[in-house]
Amino acid sequence: MSIVEIKEGDIVLARHIPAGAAWAGGLKFFSQDEDFIQVGTWGYPAGTLLKAHIHNEVPREVLWTQEVLYVRKGSIRASIYNTTEKKVAELVIGTGDIAILLRGGHGYEILEDGTEVLEVKNGPYVGADRDRRRL
Repeated sequence: MSIVEIKEGDIVLARHIPAGAAWAGGLKFFSQDEDFIQVGTWGYPAGTLLKAHIHNEVPREVLWTQEVLYVRKGSIRASIYNTTEKKVAELVIGTGDIAILLRGGHGYEILEDGTEVLEVKNGPYVGADRDRRRL
């Protein structure tokens, strides 16, 4: 299964990275340099050394909260909305899959008991009232 992008014109609303593409080994990034959140996976054989490093302080301007979901177990249905709040797609995200939510809106339905999802988003967190609006 290949990577799916949901777009509104030139704006990428979401990317679904199926487990087979996400965990194929080596280093792969699924985000663009201009995305406010950078998402990649890596898988190397035992004994591989990755050079130690430190990240420099770099001022950044973040305009949108962007989320990454990793489904550890089970499955969810993600409803994707464009920037005018119209539902434009649904994605079923299963075990091992990754979803990157970049713009527009989204909602989730848990499809299996015991589903486990890791959510990561950029910060700092400014509180629910300032950060989001329910559709």
